[in-house]
Amino acid sequence: QVQLVESGGGLVQAGGSLKLSCAASGRVFQINSMGWYRMAPGKQRELVATITNSGTTNYASSVKGRFTISRDNAKNTLSLQMNSLKPEDTAVYYCQSRLQVSIEGYVEVWGQGTLVTVSA
Repeated sequence: QVQLVESGGGLVQAGGSLKLSCAASGRVFQINSMGWYRMAPGKQRELVATITNSGTTNYASSVKGRFTISRDNAKNTLSLQMNSLKPEDTAVYYCQSRLQVSIEGYVEVWGQGTLVTVSA
């Protein structure tokens, strides 16, 4: 399996920046893609951004142009640079990895989450 540990959350004022990091360990060779998701109070978890092994990225429309996802495959880390933060970005942010465990079999692994709070 793969273990994911997030770091970098905290409290920031609106308009500020934060960088989240996610360290992957274990059977990292099974990683097919990675991503960041978030869950705001009273809402369902939603996609923030994803990145494939080849570097193709995908962003939620609400964060496009403000957030940047990146991977360091040599260090098995995933990052999310968040700029121009808004109060509506307040949420628990989760690191996610999609693992290929067989020819047609995939599983998802999640980190424990890190809280980002943006004050007005």
